[in-house]
Amino acid sequence: QVRLVESGGRLVRPGGSLRLSCVASGRNFDRYTLGWFRQGPGKDREFVAAITGNQNVPYYSNNLRGRFTISRDNAKNTIYLQMNDLNPDDTAIYYCNGGVAVLGSTATPGSVWGQGTQVTVSS
Repeated sequence: QVRLVESGGRLVRPGGSLRLSCVASGRNFDRYTLGWFRQGPGKDREFVAAITGNQNVPYYSNNLRGRFTISRDNAKNTIYLQMNDLNPDDTAIYYCNGGVAVLGSTATPGSVWGQGTQVTVSS
C-alpha cells in the first residue's frame, strides 16, 4: 500500500515562497506519475502540477506555469513543489496524489491521496 505524506505548508506573506514536500512509502515509486492538487476555501479541488516517473517530465496547470516548479528525487521517494510569488489566491490545502493521469494541462487524480498541507498567503 502506497502512502503519501505532505509537509511544508505554513503562513506566508504575499510575494513569498514555499517548498512543499511529499514523501511516498511503498514500492516502485519511480514508476508512477505523482502530482499536486489544491483546494481553496469554497473552491473545487484543482490540478496544480504533476511529474512522471522515470523520465521526470513535468506538467503544470496553465494558470500556475512559471510560478510553480515540480521536481522529484526518486532516491528519496519524494516530490517537491516550489512555489514563488505567492498571492492570497494560492491559499489552499495542497494534496499530494499518486497515479495522476495527465492530458496536456489538465489531469485526473489517481486513487492515492496524502492528508494535505495547509498553505495560507496573507499579510
